Amino acid sequence: MADLLLRDARIADDTALVDIVVDQGVIVRIGHLPADRADYEIDCAGRVVIPGLIESHLHLDKALLDRERPNLDGTLAGAIAVTGELKRTFTRTSIRDRARRILDLAITNGTTTIRAHPDVDPIIGLLGIEALLELREEYRGRIDLQIVAFPQEGILRAPGTVALLRESLSRGADVIGGCAYNEATVADCRRHVDLVFELAAEFDVPIDIHADFADDATDPRFALADYIAEVTAHTGMSGRVALGHMTSLAGRPPDQRRETLTRLAEAGVAVVPLPATDMHLGGRTDTTNIRRGIAPIRELWAAGVTTAYSSNNIRNAFTPYGNADLLDIGLFLAQTSHLSTPADLTRVLAMATTEAAAVIGIGDRYGIRPGAAADLVVLSTHRVADAMLDRPDRCYVIKAGRIVARTSRTHELLPVTNPPRPVAC
Repeated sequence: MADLLLRDARIADDTALVDIVVDQGVIVRIGHLPADRADYEIDCAGRVVIPGLIESHLHLDKALLDRERPNLDGTLAGAIAVTGELKRTFTRTSIRDRARRILDLAITNGTTTIRAHPDVDPIIGLLGIEALLELREEYRGRIDLQIVAFPQEGILRAPGTVALLRESLSRGADVIGGCAYNEATVADCRRHVDLVFELAAEFDVPIDIHADFADDATDPRFALADYIAEVTAHTGMSGRVALGHMTSLAGRPPDQRRETLTRLAEAGVAVVPLPATDMHLGGRTDTTNIRRGIAPIRELWAAGVTTAYSSNNIRNAFTPYGNADLLDIGLFLAQTSHLSTPADLTRVLAMATTEAAAVIGIGDRYGIRPGAAADLVVLSTHRVADAMLDRPDRCYVIKAGRIVARTSRTHELLPVTNPPRPVAC
């Protein structure tokens, strides 16, 4: 007898309902299976079942800092400055406590994997890495954590960072990060990229770089995508490089965009727009026709670039919003990127599931298919295309075949049986 059986699940809008059988944390059968039995059964009753949501770019170490000090000017420079000051007060305990609140929210909201980007720099040292390594073990079995060693303050402009990055990877960080634009010159930005690729080769880890995070590409430090694509192809890192933000793409002429997107697709470089942050920080100097500041999603799709989205930051100087709810972020992305058809909305959902899995390198064991890990979410909606529109409850969240969160809510419309009584003034 199997461990878990989900009956009458909707996994696609153009196919019949299916049963999903899970045993020892893995999906073993999918189909119309009336004779199958399991130790625990969930009657989906036609509700949508999706793979576990994936936060492909999230700063757990800096979450919930807005209560301590907000970013009053709302700019990227202001966010970096405010956070740089706050980091000096961080302790391992304070990082863990704030991160736990976000992890618990994320699990409840159906997230089963997070790629987290703790800062690594001379200000904070390895505190963020150490805290997340502990949380990775604490939350094992409820949510998977990939840890990115992220040099927010730059590398060349923050001497000592390379040694800290190397130590982070030696201690168990999974990914080498970069902040390509945060150097003084274009030459230094390119050297920053080169150093990141050198560390990736030394430790055999994938790469995740914050890149081209500006309203446009008039400052060439924010037009490094082509160089990163070139280095990716030269070093054989295809399929192992992701770029976050990439907002300046939208500010380049169409022919330049097409050329850059073609290079990214051919090199196997993924792009992860971060709409809540990108739209909040972008366009701050515009006085008319304020730019949205989000990478061009439909053009990324058309070019064949693997594309995900994520929350990035939650309630801090970079993003003063959020509840660790990827479906909410997906709806915001759709609304601000002119994505509205059922096919569009289904593709946006894929950006937080199957495409995000490809971005973070777990696609070979992910999805709703026999042999995949049983990371699943039962939604309260009945159409896949409505998974964001309906803002559905996450009725069940399943990690490796075990139920790790459950939400139930009752709505009741009451008849008016008597007219309201007048209220005395």
